[in-house]
Amino acid sequence: MIRIFNHYVSKMAFILLFLELLMLLASASVASVLWFSDGRGHFRADSLYLSSLTFALVIIFSMSALGMYQHSSREGLRTTLIRIMPSFGLGFTLLSALIAVRPDLYFGRGISILVFAVGATGVVITRLVVFKSAESALLEARLLFVGGGQLAHECIELASNKFGFHQFHVIGCVPVAGEENCVPDSSLLPIGESLLAMARKYEASEIVVAVANRRSSGFPVRQLLECALGGVRVIDAATFFEREACQIRMDSLQPSYLIFGGGFDQSFVRAATKRAFDLAASGSITALSLPVMLVAAAAIVLEDGGPVFYRQERVGLDGRVFSVLKFRSMRKDAEQDGTPTWAAHDDPRITRIGRIIRKLRIDELPQMFNVFRGEMSFVGPRPERAFFVRQLERDIAYYGVRHSIKPGITGLAQVRYQYGASVEDAIEKLQYDLYYVKNNSLFLDLLILIDTVQVVLFGKGSR
Repeated sequence: MIRIFNHYVSKMAFILLFLELLMLLASASVASVLWFSDGRGHFRADSLYLSSLTFALVIIFSMSALGMYQHSSREGLRTTLIRIMPSFGLGFTLLSALIAVRPDLYFGRGISILVFAVGATGVVITRLVVFKSAESALLEARLLFVGGGQLAHECIELASNKFGFHQFHVIGCVPVAGEENCVPDSSLLPIGESLLAMARKYEASEIVVAVANRRSSGFPVRQLLECALGGVRVIDAATFFEREACQIRMDSLQPSYLIFGGGFDQSFVRAATKRAFDLAASGSITALSLPVMLVAAAAIVLEDGGPVFYRQERVGLDGRVFSVLKFRSMRKDAEQDGTPTWAAHDDPRITRIGRIIRKLRIDELPQMFNVFRGEMSFVGPRPERAFFVRQLERDIAYYGVRHSIKPGITGLAQVRYQYGASVEDAIEKLQYDLYYVKNNSLFLDLLILIDTVQVVLFGKGSR
């Protein structure tokens, strides 16, 4: 994994994106050399370069929006083709919309067909080569875990399920005296050699310290220091989860990790760029979705009259309460007893129109006005109701940390996890929110925005 503006990105995914960008640019350029001239034998270089770059970037965006860089399973030729076809279809639609505004980007019918055909072929070949390379044992990270308790069990489970660009081979666990064993006996390594000797013997690329109590007499501090000085990378479980799952896990979190772990950028430059991003993203989406909002408003009125909008108090930056604006998706008497209630699966309070606009996230669109007013950001932790916040702050440690930045319309928890409707769900989402609060950047905001397109298109996590 590599870090770009504090966010962990798979090396293989980064290499794949870079190679595909070059492949798409080459496809457009080569095809243009064959077809694209001004009739006098001279290439229109300005249009050629701009059209080729636009084609490559739009296709890369389309593949990103449909999850093409979130590799989680083995991909053969058939699976690759199935995943690429809708991406190129979305790319064709977006390019058509751009060409309607900028006709000079149009290659021409013949060249466009050739560009798409050569580009798709190049992407398929690139993916097959990269995926086959990713399966090589030479690219596997060999992990040696220190500890055999519940934390080590969760780390091994994550490493075993991490099936994609970044794959692991778990060597085993070195048990620590006084810790309850929670891993299979087959995963335990014999004690006798030093950690450094074991790391070199098994060719470990990394040692992960997964011990909950580091103050016990059995914790091998000197041996871990010896490993670090001997050139073997040593990390703790919190760093492992942050890097591989984009989570700051509650069960492995120490206050010192938040204090000394870096991140939490609240500088003037970050605030200014985030505000500019909020206004640009919200303004663009408001303009594009205005017809959709008008149709949604009319549908709500036709189903059961008004009101169209629903205001609800939510907790925002520094614990301040504000009124969030949404399209009404539930009956007017959804909470007639006055007690806030989590939305459940197939909740009977949701109207027919409400079910549709929730599935497509249309009910969230009026919150753009909260962004314009400065109460919310476009990307950030989702704001919760004060009633639930009081309960969650009482039951969950560090829950208040998510209020150190503005809440958002979309966020890392929204694109990585299902709809939250319980304290357990709130804990899972908090782990993503803490990661975002710690590592937030414009780069991460853009990635979340792209992932949001996939969530909206496929209706993931809605209720």
